[in-house]
Amino acid sequence: MTEHPPSHEGRQPLVARPQERTRPRQEAGASAVPQPAVPAPAPDPVATARREGDRLRFVGAATRRIARGIDLDEIVLGLCRATVPTFSDAILVYLRDPLPVGDERPVSPFVLRLRRTDRLRLTDDDSEGGGGIPLQFSEGLRLPILDPQSDVMPAAELCEVRSGGALSEVLRGVRPVFGDSAAARAALPELLGADRTVPSGHRAILAPLRGRRRVIGAAVFLRRPDRAAFEPNDLLVAAQLATHTALGIDKAVLYGREAYIADELQRTMLPENLPQPTGVRLASRYLPAAETARVGGDWYDAIPLPGSRVALVVGDVMGHSMTSAAIMGQLRTTAQTLAGLDLPPQEVLHHLDEQAQRLGTDRMATCLYAVYDPVSHRITIANAGHPPPILLHLGGRAEVLRVPPGAPIGVGGVDFEAVELDAPAGATLLLYTDGLVESRLRDVWTGIEQLRERLAATAQLTGPDHSPPLEALCDDVLDVLGPGDRDDDIALLAARFDGIAPSDVAYWFLEPEDAAPGRARRLARRALARWGLEELSDSVELLISEVVTNAVRYAERPVTLRLLRTDVLRCEVGDDSPQLPRQRRARDTDEGGRGLFLVNRLARRWGATRLSTGKVVWFEIPTRA
Repeated sequence: MTEHPPSHEGRQPLVARPQERTRPRQEAGASAVPQPAVPAPAPDPVATARREGDRLRFVGAATRRIARGIDLDEIVLGLCRATVPTFSDAILVYLRDPLPVGDERPVSPFVLRLRRTDRLRLTDDDSEGGGGIPLQFSEGLRLPILDPQSDVMPAAELCEVRSGGALSEVLRGVRPVFGDSAAARAALPELLGADRTVPSGHRAILAPLRGRRRVIGAAVFLRRPDRAAFEPNDLLVAAQLATHTALGIDKAVLYGREAYIADELQRTMLPENLPQPTGVRLASRYLPAAETARVGGDWYDAIPLPGSRVALVVGDVMGHSMTSAAIMGQLRTTAQTLAGLDLPPQEVLHHLDEQAQRLGTDRMATCLYAVYDPVSHRITIANAGHPPPILLHLGGRAEVLRVPPGAPIGVGGVDFEAVELDAPAGATLLLYTDGLVESRLRDVWTGIEQLRERLAATAQLTGPDHSPPLEALCDDVLDVLGPGDRDDDIALLAARFDGIAPSDVAYWFLEPEDAAPGRARRLARRALARWGLEELSDSVELLISEVVTNAVRYAERPVTLRLLRTDVLRCEVGDDSPQLPRQRRARDTDEGGRGLFLVNRLARRWGATRLSTGKVVWFEIPTRA
């Protein structure tokens, strides 16, 4: 049903206010002669019924248009578009600044801000206007233009509502009032600004906007002098429009706050920045399903592991709610803790399954957990009901990896299986959630095949000897989604395998004896000389001696020593003692306790990680000054 007004020619307008009849003036000096009473013409019942029917249809259409809005701006725009030009020629909408949310106590002072203005501007230029649809007005055949940027009338941007003032009393009364009433004549200058009022000849209605608990704004409806004045029934129309608008704004503000909290909850549970582990480059993307359902349970993570390895995780909790986001946060934290224990991928999924069952019988999720070793150029993958990853090789071939599908996390009583695959240098592993490949328009396997073809086509553009840029590849992958083809949120994690060449790795076993530190120094010196890093010998030998001495003191099995040369020199010393070293400040009379203090001062970074078989202490030294 159209919301434009019917033609004003040849019939009564949608709203008309009867004008006051004036008595004929008597000429000066003439005697008063009784005149016979002229009865007023009886109202046409057909025209009256038609006018009231038009009014009811307008109210129904306007309230539906207002109700279609989801956020605050859409609701205010719906009010303006529904009323101009059908009900009024111009409108001003003021809202409280800031708007209170729910049961939140509003701040003082009570300030109204002009949120939007719209007016109907008439022009003879046929090149303007919305679609060139002419309407009949008293000025002639012209085009209506809604002009939100033009000044409807002089109006202040901000208005402070004084307690006990005329505007405060009108707002407290809640009911709309005519602009020529005593209350409105005193309130409008306060709302519009000092020395400002409704232009001469214009008719106005001032309608308070009251939400569920309090007044949140005001609307001013204006008509030009050449249009029929507002009549009493129009106050009921204005009240209906104001009520629907205010309640819609209340809900929109409350929903906006909840959506913001949920969105922040979701995003704070995702990694703010991805780590930059040795031998692999990472990129990620996260897209919510839609503005109306922004919170979900998709997550991704990259966790550095001992031995320069990295764990790659992507998961999807079923459902779209704050509960799903909270469960996702708990599962992600559990996965990080399990990764810190350096458990095999299948064991990580087993413990995640137990954790999901503890959270509730209906807490289910899919997850894929992979561990990449840049030294061996291998990757170990375990799957729990998640879409399989895709490996894009350097030559441009895209391969859907064959990994056991497994059951989703939370089913319980299911064994997970891990597979070990080659991860050649230059290849790219793509982990994703089902929102990228599944929708109402296609099933998951069709989407996976389309994604594989898109990756292969993208790789062909860069040639067989070069991998496509990682960030651009992620953006191109998201382009596989068509308009309206996103029913679920999307988590995407891409890993480019650079690896570490065997020539850049030195590895030894040391017996746990007193001679081990000296042997470690000699081995490290030879490796540094082979790599042309003799200038680092003094610092590296000192630090290796301290770390190996501490390892030999508690170890019962052979100690491992590994040097890795990348953009930094990394040293890793492993032993079978689970006790992590702790830096402390030694006293002047102590003979030991200064080893980790030296490591902390001379190394760029250092750390210790507990393993299922013991621990690894590592440190890094820059290869360039």
